[in-house]
Amino acid sequence: MIPLLACSVVALGVTIERLIYWHRMSSKAVVEEMLRHVSSGEITAALRLGQDASLPAARILVAGLAHRNPSPAKAMEAAVQAEIPFFKKRLIILDTIITMAPLLGLLGTVTGMISSFGIMSEAGIGQPHAVTGGVAEALIVTATGLLIAIVALIPYNYFTARAEREMDAMEHYASRLELLLHGHEEAH
Repeated sequence: MIPLLACSVVALGVTIERLIYWHRMSSKAVVEEMLRHVSSGEITAALRLGQDASLPAARILVAGLAHRNPSPAKAMEAAVQAEIPFFKKRLIILDTIITMAPLLGLLGTVTGMISSFGIMSEAGIGQPHAVTGGVAEALIVTATGLLIAIVALIPYNYFTARAEREMDAMEHYASRLELLLHGHEEAH
Protein backbone atom coordinates (compact mmCIF):
# COMPACT_ATOMS: atom_id res chain seq x y z
CA MET A 1 0.00 0.00 0.00
CA ILE A 2 2.91 2.40 0.59
CA PRO A 3 4.00 2.40 -3.08
CA LEU A 4 0.36 2.97 -4.07
CA LEU A 5 0.14 5.88 -1.66
CA ALA A 6 3.32 7.31 -3.21
CA CYS A 7 1.81 6.88 -6.69
CA SER A 8 -1.34 8.72 -5.69
CA VAL A 9 0.60 11.59 -4.11
CA VAL A 10 2.83 11.96 -7.19
CA ALA A 11 -0.18 11.81 -9.52
CA LEU A 12 -1.92 14.50 -7.48
CA GLY A 13 1.20 16.69 -7.52
CA VAL A 14 1.60 16.37 -11.30
CA THR A 15 -2.09 17.08 -11.82
CA ILE A 16 -1.96 20.26 -9.72
CA GLU A 17 1.22 21.47 -11.44
CA ARG A 18 -0.28 20.89 -14.91
CA LEU A 19 -3.56 22.59 -13.93
CA ILE A 20 -1.63 25.66 -12.83
CA TYR A 21 0.43 25.61 -16.04
CA TRP A 22 -2.61 25.38 -18.31
CA HIS A 23 -4.51 27.98 -16.31
CA ARG A 24 -1.68 30.46 -16.94
CA MET A 25 -1.80 29.64 -20.67
CA SER A 26 -5.54 30.13 -21.06
CA SER A 27 -5.68 33.79 -22.11
CA LYS A 28 -5.15 34.52 -25.80
CA ALA A 29 -5.75 38.29 -25.61
CA VAL A 30 -2.06 39.07 -26.16
CA VAL A 31 -1.95 36.94 -29.29
CA GLU A 32 -5.07 38.57 -30.72
CA GLU A 33 -3.61 41.99 -29.94
CA MET A 34 -0.38 41.04 -31.71
CA LEU A 35 -2.34 40.01 -34.80
CA ARG A 36 -4.28 43.32 -34.70
CA HIS A 37 -0.97 45.22 -34.64
CA VAL A 38 0.32 43.22 -37.61
CA SER A 39 -2.89 43.77 -39.58
CA SER A 40 -2.53 47.53 -39.08
CA GLY A 41 1.13 47.40 -40.13
CA GLU A 42 2.60 47.92 -36.64
CA ILE A 43 5.01 45.01 -36.77
CA THR A 44 7.46 46.47 -34.26
CA ALA A 45 4.65 46.97 -31.71
CA ALA A 46 3.46 43.41 -32.27
CA LEU A 47 6.99 42.09 -31.84
CA ARG A 48 7.51 44.09 -28.62
CA LEU A 49 4.16 42.93 -27.21
CA GLY A 50 4.97 39.30 -27.97
CA GLN A 51 8.44 39.49 -26.45
CA ASP A 52 6.92 40.65 -23.16
CA ALA A 53 4.34 37.84 -23.10
CA SER A 54 4.91 34.40 -21.61
CA LEU A 55 2.40 32.55 -23.79
CA PRO A 56 3.68 29.85 -26.14
CA ALA A 57 1.47 31.17 -28.96
CA ALA A 58 3.02 34.62 -28.53
CA ARG A 59 6.52 33.12 -28.74
CA ILE A 60 5.52 31.38 -31.98
CA LEU A 61 4.35 34.66 -33.50
CA VAL A 62 7.49 36.44 -32.30
CA ALA A 63 9.57 33.83 -34.13
CA GLY A 64 7.58 34.44 -37.30
CA LEU A 65 7.84 38.21 -36.99
CA ALA A 66 11.54 38.12 -36.20
CA HIS A 67 12.22 35.92 -39.24
CA ARG A 68 9.64 37.30 -41.65
CA ASN A 69 12.36 37.43 -44.26
CA PRO A 70 13.02 34.85 -45.69
CA SER A 71 10.69 32.29 -44.06
CA PRO A 72 8.32 33.06 -41.20
CA ALA A 73 6.62 29.67 -41.66
CA LYS A 74 9.80 27.70 -41.00
CA ALA A 75 10.67 29.89 -38.00
CA MET A 76 7.22 29.37 -36.49
CA GLU A 77 7.36 25.64 -37.20
CA ALA A 78 10.67 25.39 -35.35
CA ALA A 79 9.25 27.43 -32.47
CA VAL A 80 6.23 25.11 -32.22
CA GLN A 81 8.55 22.11 -32.05
CA ALA A 82 10.41 23.80 -29.19
CA GLU A 83 7.15 24.34 -27.26
CA ILE A 84 5.83 20.76 -27.50
CA PRO A 85 8.00 19.37 -24.65
CA PHE A 86 6.58 22.00 -22.30
CA PHE A 87 3.02 20.95 -23.17
CA LYS A 88 3.76 17.31 -22.48
CA LYS A 89 5.98 17.90 -19.47
CA ARG A 90 5.46 15.31 -16.71
CA LEU A 91 2.71 13.50 -18.61
CA ILE A 92 4.99 10.46 -18.81
CA ILE A 93 4.82 10.34 -15.01
CA LEU A 94 1.02 10.12 -15.10
CA ASP A 95 1.21 7.54 -17.86
CA THR A 96 3.61 5.43 -15.79
CA ILE A 97 1.39 5.66 -12.71
CA ILE A 98 -1.64 4.63 -14.78
CA THR A 99 0.25 1.52 -15.85
CA MET A 100 2.08 0.81 -12.61
CA ALA A 101 -0.70 1.25 -10.00
CA PRO A 102 -2.81 -1.75 -11.11
CA LEU A 103 0.34 -3.86 -11.34
CA LEU A 104 1.35 -2.89 -7.82
CA GLY A 105 -2.17 -3.75 -6.70
CA LEU A 106 -1.93 -7.17 -8.32
CA LEU A 107 1.47 -7.72 -6.75
CA GLY A 108 -0.03 -6.89 -3.37
CA THR A 109 -2.86 -9.32 -4.00
CA VAL A 110 -0.52 -12.11 -5.01
CA THR A 111 1.69 -11.61 -1.94
CA GLY A 112 -1.42 -11.44 0.23
CA MET A 113 -2.72 -14.68 -1.26
CA ILE A 114 0.64 -16.33 -0.66
CA SER A 115 0.46 -15.18 2.95
CA SER A 116 -3.13 -16.47 3.27
CA PHE A 117 -2.16 -19.87 1.91
CA GLY A 118 0.76 -19.90 4.34
CA ILE A 119 -1.70 -19.33 7.21
CA MET A 120 -3.94 -22.07 5.82
CA SER A 121 -1.04 -24.51 5.69
CA GLU A 122 -0.21 -23.77 9.34
CA ALA A 123 -3.75 -23.55 10.74
CA GLY A 124 -5.33 -26.12 8.49
CA ILE A 125 -8.57 -25.96 6.54
CA GLY A 126 -10.60 -25.90 9.75
CA GLN A 127 -10.19 -22.09 10.15
CA PRO A 128 -11.58 -20.49 6.99
CA HIS A 129 -11.81 -17.04 8.64
CA ALA A 130 -8.04 -16.79 8.83
CA VAL A 131 -7.78 -17.38 5.08
CA THR A 132 -10.76 -15.32 3.91
CA GLY A 133 -9.68 -12.30 5.96
CA GLY A 134 -6.27 -12.37 4.31
CA VAL A 135 -7.81 -12.76 0.84
CA ALA A 136 -10.18 -9.84 1.44
CA GLU A 137 -7.28 -7.69 2.62
CA ALA A 138 -5.23 -8.68 -0.42
CA LEU A 139 -8.04 -7.71 -2.81
CA ILE A 140 -8.23 -4.23 -1.27
CA VAL A 141 -4.75 -3.57 -2.67
CA THR A 142 -5.89 -4.48 -6.19
CA ALA A 143 -8.95 -2.25 -5.89
CA THR A 144 -6.77 0.61 -4.66
CA GLY A 145 -4.35 0.20 -7.57
CA LEU A 146 -7.20 0.19 -10.06
CA LEU A 147 -8.79 3.24 -8.45
CA ILE A 148 -5.53 5.20 -8.60
CA ALA A 149 -5.08 4.29 -12.28
CA ILE A 150 -8.65 5.26 -13.15
CA VAL A 151 -8.44 8.58 -11.33
CA ALA A 152 -5.03 9.40 -12.88
CA LEU A 153 -6.31 8.54 -16.35
CA ILE A 154 -8.78 11.43 -16.31
CA PRO A 155 -6.23 14.27 -15.94
CA TYR A 156 -3.80 12.45 -18.24
CA ASN A 157 -6.36 12.39 -21.04
CA TYR A 158 -7.38 15.98 -20.34
CA PHE A 159 -3.80 17.28 -20.44
CA THR A 160 -3.00 15.29 -23.58
CA ALA A 161 -6.07 16.70 -25.32
CA ARG A 162 -5.24 20.19 -24.03
CA ALA A 163 -1.74 19.96 -25.51
CA GLU A 164 -3.22 18.92 -28.86
CA ARG A 165 -5.69 21.82 -28.78
CA GLU A 166 -2.89 24.25 -27.94
CA MET A 167 -0.80 22.99 -30.86
CA ASP A 168 -3.82 23.39 -33.16
CA ALA A 169 -4.37 26.92 -31.85
CA MET A 170 -0.71 27.82 -32.43
CA GLU A 171 -0.97 26.47 -35.97
CA HIS A 172 -4.08 28.59 -36.49
CA TYR A 173 -2.37 31.75 -35.19
CA ALA A 174 0.72 31.03 -37.28
CA SER A 175 -1.41 30.69 -40.41
CA ARG A 176 -3.22 33.93 -39.64
CA LEU A 177 0.12 35.70 -39.17
CA GLU A 178 1.43 34.32 -42.47
CA LEU A 179 -1.65 35.60 -44.27
CA LEU A 180 -1.35 39.02 -42.65
CA LEU A 181 2.36 39.26 -43.50
CA HIS A 182 1.68 38.16 -47.06
CA GLY A 183 -1.10 40.73 -47.38
CA HIS A 184 1.16 43.39 -45.87
CA GLU A 185 3.93 42.59 -48.40
CA GLU A 186 1.52 42.79 -51.33
CA ALA A 187 0.29 46.18 -50.14
CA HIS A 188 3.84 47.53 -50.33
